[in-house]
Amino acid sequence: MSAAVIDAPEAEATGHSVSPGEIAIGVIIGRTSEFFDFFVYAIASVLVFPGFFFPFVDPLTGTLYSFLVFALAFVARPVGSFAFMAIDRAYGRGAKLTIALFLLGGSTAAIAFLPGYRDIGALAIALLALFRMGQGFALGGTWDGLASLLALNAPESRRGWYAMIPQLGAPLGLIVASLLFAFFTSSLPAADFLDWGWRFPFFVAFAINVVALFARLRLVVTPEFQRLYETRDLQPERVGVTLRREWKTIVIGAFAPLASFALFHMVTVFPLSWVFLFTQEAPTRFLLIEAGAAALGVAAIIVSGRLADRYGRRQLLGASAAVIAMFSGFAPQLLALGEVGEIVFMLSGFLLLGLAFGQSSGAVSSNFATQNRYTGSAITSDLGWLFGAGFAPLVALWLSANFGLLASGGYLLSGALATMGALWFNNELGRTS
Repeated sequence: MSAAVIDAPEAEATGHSVSPGEIAIGVIIGRTSEFFDFFVYAIASVLVFPGFFFPFVDPLTGTLYSFLVFALAFVARPVGSFAFMAIDRAYGRGAKLTIALFLLGGSTAAIAFLPGYRDIGALAIALLALFRMGQGFALGGTWDGLASLLALNAPESRRGWYAMIPQLGAPLGLIVASLLFAFFTSSLPAADFLDWGWRFPFFVAFAINVVALFARLRLVVTPEFQRLYETRDLQPERVGVTLRREWKTIVIGAFAPLASFALFHMVTVFPLSWVFLFTQEAPTRFLLIEAGAAALGVAAIIVSGRLADRYGRRQLLGASAAVIAMFSGFAPQLLALGEVGEIVFMLSGFLLLGLAFGQSSGAVSSNFATQNRYTGSAITSDLGWLFGAGFAPLVALWLSANFGLLASGGYLLSGALATMGALWFNNELGRTS
């Protein structure tokens, strides 16, 4: 298959050929906007929400409560996938994306208007939880199949290269969110930031969602892409049917990326919370460190594509999981060594995250029957994020606060062991099938 032209007969009928590059642009735009939303909420859940919504407890307990609300989106996401797959079957991918992204943007913008606990009491917490679940429910509908389309149409010798493209959205979204919050925390007095300054990134997230929506619709609803989806059997199957037919692949696929998903939060949300709670450092400086480390993560994700094409995606995932297991045994303690330790932890963590996370998406998706790949990939992603990432900040912070920083590595170690176990089981299943 040519890298420049995909599905030539269908493309010629419309006078336009669809290239992997076009698909890649849509994937990056979509993922970056989603992760920007994600990190805007995550950063606010550390810097703002504990005092704003939970002023009746100490800062540590308030942050733990904030992380508990944070996890609600990951619980709601599979439910959203179930509902939006039905919309996809009934009204099409364009309708599904439009509804999902406006719900996501609307839930995000609504958080920016919320009054605090001191204004309306427990109702403020209830509304925060409701809109957080709205974000997660909407994320279940943002699956557009472009990542699967990209994987299916990538040249055989460059599968690893194209597999890493969707993952670039995570560090790119973090860089923009971190820099935006760093700007507001550095340019506003603390009282003003905590009163109204934190709300602006949520408005920006809504605007980015609208732009991303039209950019993605421009691709997925065109005749060229519709034909491409159809010829690749990337059509929504009923969730129940997919679970019944593909439950083994879904379970393996959900556990295979847990090492990178656990590390994802260990180098993004958790260290910000620990530094903010247990040191006297200003959040602006650490947000800048985080943005710089995320830039290294972008480079590492790109390198992962080259390594995967040379040595194999599953081999790279297995090797990186083993290194993550070793990393979990000492790295969290670096956060207690001041600025130098924090920089070393963040840079080494993002370097390792990029290599692992770059190939974690759809690691076993080729095992799906073609008619189940679209729905199966969405379910697998939802469950992987739920098991590997949803409760990571909560568990890591609780462990480190009660048993020391080294204990927080236990969660990371469990993710690494889950990945190695899933990859081993997948290999065994491949030999017997």
